[in-house]
This record gives sequence, structure tokens and C-alpha cells, in this order.
Amino acid sequence: MWKHGRFFWNELMTRDATAACRFYAEMLGWQYQKMITPDGHHYWLALVDEQPAAGIMDMTASEHLAELPPHWFSYISVNDIDDRLTNLSDHGGILLRPPFDVDDVGRFAVIQDPSGDVVGWITPSNNA
Repeated sequence: MWKHGRFFWNELMTRDATAACRFYAEMLGWQYQKMITPDGHHYWLALVDEQPAAGIMDMTASEHLAELPPHWFSYISVNDIDDRLTNLSDHGGILLRPPFDVDDVGRFAVIQDPSGDVVGWITPSNNA
């Protein structure tokens, strides 16, 4: 079960998903379930003991990721993302990607904290 304020999910954003999947399979024993995201990106769900462990996303099809180097990206669970975002700027945060929903996963947003660091927030769905 998820809890407010804890890291919830990690994704590897990469331009060479084949190499990344092979590396983590060989080094960590990950297996994968390939998916297509709602916006058409290729996504690999990494599994450990048949349980989700992380995600790997192909960055090549996304214009808003074109300038970024490959990186791991983390999401922190929040109890009500829309409520949390109402006073984000009052605390020095900046909304970089407005909230969006992913069926059976949750409601996401991407923010920048006052120090300049970028992180995702998620209110997980009941199925997550």
C-alpha cells in the first residue's frame, strides 16, 4: 500500500531501451512486460518475481524530452495531487507538467522544487 510523502515509482528515461533492458536483465534479473503508453510511447514494465519494480521509457518519440540526457526519474505519492498543487507556488514550487491521468495507475504531475530539482508527484489509483 502506498503512503503520502514516500517515493512510489522510478522510471528510466532512455534513448536506448534495448540496451537498458538487457543491462538490467543481466545485472538484476529483471524481466519485462512491453507496453504502449496512452500518448504512444514505448514503455517496459520491469518485473522482479513477477511484481512491478520500475519502468523504462523510450525518450526518442517525445519532443519535450529531446533536450534532456537519459536519467532515472522518481515519483512521490501524495494524497490529493490537485489539492497539493493549489499552493505549490506559495512554497516556491513550479508546475512543469499539469496533472494528467493514467488509467488504473493514478493522477500525475511534474513539479520543480525551490532548489531547482524536478520530481513527479502521483496520487495512485485504487488499483495501484
